[in-house]
Amino acid sequence: MECKQILIVEDDDGIREALRLTLELEGYEVLTAANGQLGLDALKEIKTPCLILLDLMMPVMDGWTFAEALGKDMALAAIPVIVVTAVADSAKGVTRAREVIKKPVDVDLLLKLVKQYC
Repeated sequence: MECKQILIVEDDDGIREALRLTLELEGYEVLTAANGQLGLDALKEIKTPCLILLDLMMPVMDGWTFAEALGKDMALAAIPVIVVTAVADSAKGVTRAREVIKKPVDVDLLLKLVKQYC
């Protein structure tokens, strides 16, 4: 069976919930985390998702640190990461990012990319 699980790591409640609802309506199983540390904790508890949607500017653990930690864990390093951020220029520092989506999110682009990776 194909993997349809996505992890959203985003500190803004409204954006996180909007992304979750959008993806759930498309048939994906969505898990969310409000910062990078909670995202890493969630990855220890769940089956490997097909994709991670990652914000950069978050409290506790930002997206850059999360992506770096992801790359150090061989079991997690292969998970594709799409950065979803208002500071798209800063995403160049996230070597793990396969794609960058600028906020506000273009839903059609988001769904196209998600379908590509999941």
